Amino acid sequence: MDADERHLVEAAQRDPARFGDLYDRHFERVYAFVVRRVRDRDAAEDVTAEVFHRALAGLRTYQWRGAPFAAWLFRIASNVIVDRSKRVRREVPQSADTPEPAVEPDVEAAERQAKLFRLVDDLAPEQRRVIVERFVDERSIREIARRLDKTEGAVKQLQLRALDNLRKRMEGAHG
Repeated sequence: MDADERHLVEAAQRDPARFGDLYDRHFERVYAFVVRRVRDRDAAEDVTAEVFHRALAGLRTYQWRGAPFAAWLFRIASNVIVDRSKRVRREVPQSADTPEPAVEPDVEAAERQAKLFRLVDDLAPEQRRVIVERFVDERSIREIARRLDKTEGAVKQLQLRALDNLRKRMEGAHG
């Protein structure tokens, strides 16, 4: 998270009326994240609204750990999507002649995504920053190297180690 964003978060923590700045900055990315997973415009709008509602409600407990604020919002979004999918499955009655649906891949994907966000939070700070800047902020290796004052080779090595750590932890969670 850049210093400007950290300032916005701290300002919103002191005065919730300032949360609008964070909302304006992140709405489009969160909505895009949600709509790719929910695939229904009305539901995506509802989920996105719930994400920002939960973020505002939990803002006082948010702690900066070197990852962008958007990563926290994406984690909330993943959890809201999983909660919504579980609620929808409970609410839809199954008739005797309607076969049980197969496990919804979107639910599983959202659960994996939420798990991945938790695992990224547990990485060493430099590895976490490289992963977030590379895959959340979509920055190039060159740009990350410049921002971290490291060589491109060092950033590639950090990325490789981080991805290897994440892969091993994800496999360990499933095995």
